[in-house]
Amino acid sequence: MNENSTIWEAENSPEGEFTRFSRTLLTLGAVFTIIILVVGVFGNLLTIISLIRCPKVRNIAASFIISLCLADFIFCIFVLPFNAIRFIHGSWRLGELLCKLVPFVQYGSIGVSLLCIAMITVNRYVMIVHHSAYARVYQRHWIVAMILFCWIFSYGMQVPTLLGVWGAFGYDSNLGTCSILKDQYGRSSKTPLFVIAFVIPCLLIVLCYTRIFWVVHQSEMRMKQHASVANAVQNNLRPTTGGRLSVDGNASGQVSDSGTPQQRVIPSTAPQPVRIKNQRDIKARRNEWKITKMVLAIFISFIACYLPITVIKIADKDAAHPEAHVFGYVMLYLSACINPIIYVIMNKQYRQAYKTVLLCRSTAMLTPKTPRTSGGNSEKWKDAAFSYNLNRTQVLEVSMGE
Repeated sequence: MNENSTIWEAENSPEGEFTRFSRTLLTLGAVFTIIILVVGVFGNLLTIISLIRCPKVRNIAASFIISLCLADFIFCIFVLPFNAIRFIHGSWRLGELLCKLVPFVQYGSIGVSLLCIAMITVNRYVMIVHHSAYARVYQRHWIVAMILFCWIFSYGMQVPTLLGVWGAFGYDSNLGTCSILKDQYGRSSKTPLFVIAFVIPCLLIVLCYTRIFWVVHQSEMRMKQHASVANAVQNNLRPTTGGRLSVDGNASGQVSDSGTPQQRVIPSTAPQPVRIKNQRDIKARRNEWKITKMVLAIFISFIACYLPITVIKIADKDAAHPEAHVFGYVMLYLSACINPIIYVIMNKQYRQAYKTVLLCRSTAMLTPKTPRTSGGNSEKWKDAAFSYNLNRTQVLEVSMGE
């Protein structure tokens, strides 16, 4: 124990490699880390409570968002405080055990976050592109299995490194941080982890969103085409004195010069229950599309926060530009608190849920009017406008053929 303590004191002494980071730079790093810690703990905990308490935002996507917030919350609680202390002291002085556990939790939580984002993206993909299979895929037991997979896979990949079998967690005196080092055989798990836990999920997310936007674009084109057809038919109909619509403008029951009855058209408005259903479908579709765009924003923000430190460590292995490394670490930490901010900015229902929890209001105002099921309105993706215009066109055609 005395020998180990001596080694750690020598490695973490103020005269070590980490002294290349100026006191001003370290102070700024500590201040930003503490701010991110406070915002992240508050924001993620508030999001978890809001999604659990408020029924209107409690859908299938919310299950994965809760898992994502939990991973970020753990990152804020078990990683950021120790890194703030590291910035304050200018070196790692918390012992060898924590120097192994902190990066273990850090890499595991980052992996869970990215996999949860990937799972939410796949959820959006199945809903939009393969809606008929949605109810079969997203049953309760499958959802639980997907969430467990995110956690077990992410942390399970760190266990060999934690045991020193495939790389090792330890103190990097060059960068003044605890990270993944090479083991006694010169092996490191950094590159395989980067490819398996980062590159592959990112490619999956990009492919899913490419397909989603293509399907949405095609749907919008169909809606515009059918809307133009419906408007053209409606413009050819003129009201008559009898309150009915006819092709040539004659009143209902009149005959032409040839003595044949005029072709009549019933009013183009759909029955009230059909119109209400269409309005609900359109509202549900808009809400689901907002969630899809919100998840895309979360993914882009994750990439923007994670890439700087990755590029900096590759381009500046000797820490010749210490300010770049501190910036990279702060951006990485920012990924743990930025998601609740995106929820507030991009989703009105989430804002209402936050207000309900913060002001201790009743959740009755956020209770859906109709019961939710796995295939309910909240989880539908339908070409509602197309369906409504098509119904109107069909009614007109049937009436004119009578």
